[in-house]
Amino acid sequence: MGYLNFYINEILNEVQDNKSYRILWIDEGNKIAYIIDLNDEKALPIKRLISQMEEDVLTGNIMKIKEDLYAVNSDKKYSQKHLDARNRAWEVIKEMVVDEPNIFEKSTRTDYTKKAMEKYGVSYPAVRKYLRKYWQRGKTINALLPDYQNSGARGKEREAGEIKRGRPSKYLTTKVNVDEKTKQIFRVALEKYYLTSKKNRLTDAYNMMVKEFYAKDIYFENGIEKVIIEKQENIPNIRQFRYWYEKEYTVTESIIARKGRKKFNKDHRAVLNNSLSEVVGPGSRYQIDATVGDVYLVSKYNRNWIIGRPIIYLVIDVFSRMVVGIYIGLEGPSWLGAMMAISNTVTDKVRFCAEYDIEISKEQWPSEHLPEILLADRGEFEGFNVDRLVESFNLHVENAAPYRADWKGIVEKHFDLIQKRVKPLLPGYIDTDFQERGAKDYRLDAVLTLDEFTKIILRQILHYNQKHYLKDYIRDEDLVNDEVMPIPLELWNWGILNRTGKLKYFPEELVKINLMPKDKATVTHKGIRLKGILYSCERAIKESWFEKARQKGAWKVDISYDPRNMSIAYLIDDRNNNYEKCHLLEPSKRFENTSLDEVTILLQNEKQTFESVSHLQLQKEVDYLSEVEAIVKNAKKKKEEVKDRNLSKAERVGSIKEYRRTEKQAQRKEESFIFNNDSSINQETQIVPFKSKQEIEPDYSRPSVRDFMKKRKEREDE
Repeated sequence: MGYLNFYINEILNEVQDNKSYRILWIDEGNKIAYIIDLNDEKALPIKRLISQMEEDVLTGNIMKIKEDLYAVNSDKKYSQKHLDARNRAWEVIKEMVVDEPNIFEKSTRTDYTKKAMEKYGVSYPAVRKYLRKYWQRGKTINALLPDYQNSGARGKEREAGEIKRGRPSKYLTTKVNVDEKTKQIFRVALEKYYLTSKKNRLTDAYNMMVKEFYAKDIYFENGIEKVIIEKQENIPNIRQFRYWYEKEYTVTESIIARKGRKKFNKDHRAVLNNSLSEVVGPGSRYQIDATVGDVYLVSKYNRNWIIGRPIIYLVIDVFSRMVVGIYIGLEGPSWLGAMMAISNTVTDKVRFCAEYDIEISKEQWPSEHLPEILLADRGEFEGFNVDRLVESFNLHVENAAPYRADWKGIVEKHFDLIQKRVKPLLPGYIDTDFQERGAKDYRLDAVLTLDEFTKIILRQILHYNQKHYLKDYIRDEDLVNDEVMPIPLELWNWGILNRTGKLKYFPEELVKINLMPKDKATVTHKGIRLKGILYSCERAIKESWFEKARQKGAWKVDISYDPRNMSIAYLIDDRNNNYEKCHLLEPSKRFENTSLDEVTILLQNEKQTFESVSHLQLQKEVDYLSEVEAIVKNAKKKKEEVKDRNLSKAERVGSIKEYRRTEKQAQRKEESFIFNNDSSINQETQIVPFKSKQEIEPDYSRPSVRDFMKKRKEREDE
């Protein structure tokens, strides 16, 4: 139903209120859109359901508007002062506007605005004004020009006259000259249908332009709106359209508009250098990056629980291309996962692989060092104090420039290699048609746990390090002379022998303590509680922490932990900057060798189960109350029927002992054992004589309080 398709930058008019909106963003599933009011000076993006918008169009509440006064912006008639103002405004917002759809949310927008205010010295209203103008006026840099309503061509061109310019066409007959009005139509059509992430063909953009701007009449056929276009001589031809596009837009502008600046910098910019620049040997530079695994996983506690897709972190040595660190979890991408991957670079890989039942020798994966330089994305260290790395290990951290993912291309190439190799083997693997209407739901095929997936990736990394031939690796003269094969492990071993000096060794636990996340744990009478897990340590036992917590209440302590394995935590001693290992207590032994992600999922599911059961339990409690009330109500009714109103209160309470004795005798008769078998009655019964009080040896010891209370009760019962 093509009529109901919506497009980014399209204008919608709300008939009843006569308000116009521009579509800013549409999700890939075509379910959610963000729009903005074009005429409100304080407008902000609004989220809308596509289904509701479709319904409003069908019912006539919303009309699509073809004219877009804001879409045509050029710099021909503007002074340098105006262009400078535009460029300054663009510098302020260019990083934030590409973060779609996050920038449309208030919290993200506020964070970006505060950073821009600090960086560029602009006010809060100024940033909001720039964003609003950019969104309202077509999402182009020229939307920020002061006098956007003036329009024209980009360069100085001849004015269009009556006679058509250009070489006469042999076959395409048209009398249309590309004047200012036609150029405006070309620009709108190109920015609406070609220079977008939809990647339409230029001919498609041309056809959509003809349908939208050169329609002579409209008719309906089988309920579908169709248009009758103008005569051929009144429509600019495809050659004119293409010529003007190629003249007006550079290759760089086109690729950035269609594929994004990040993709352009990564795959289409001119490459004048290679990743081995300034790298002399192992440890000169590590690169770290993260990606979302294209496979869905299940929980190891309950394989019916689908826990989503894993986050894979890799650290690779630039010189040898060897994978030196890895972390696979559910958190991120964030500095938390990056810290775990960095700490893994100094981990003994023999012991690390043994945790996943993989037996290797030291020679098969010899890396357990920190580098001189670490290259990472800014986002991966967001929220982390990088000075900790510098101060503790003199580790220099470089941030890849925005949209320059190719600076970490080695890691990204390895991600591609991993995905391609494991794809045919993994159930729950996502294919290219994921989330398309009618496509298979790969989540339902998930069978692997986080541990099992990690085993698969570890085996693939071992194979890569030891056997993968790097066909694009550029060997220098020394490597060629020594006939070193471009295989990661061989390059690493050669570099260790010939170009060492950059790798740094630190004790594994020291690195972990400095890198691992820290949190506050609570000392309770049941143990040291962290993330729902109970620990104990030698110091806590010696100093009777748990007994004190029971008597005086809980308190907080600093704890470091490894989210990959919560078996051990580390108590930080502020007095001497030392640490002490904390081990799991018996109630938390089920979390042995379990990641924090898995622990969190288990505890969340247990909480959900409790919540669902607690409602049923509440229903039973309410039912019980109703039953008790019914019994009491019936008892009151019976009492009223036989109540002797002539008895005084004193008479009623004065005979309690007598009534109790009578009730007790009657109860004994009811509870006595009666046998119907005569033989059991005729059997001789052995009589056991009881000693009289006189025969019992007198006891002059002091009775206990319990004996005293017991005797007193016996006397009262009599």
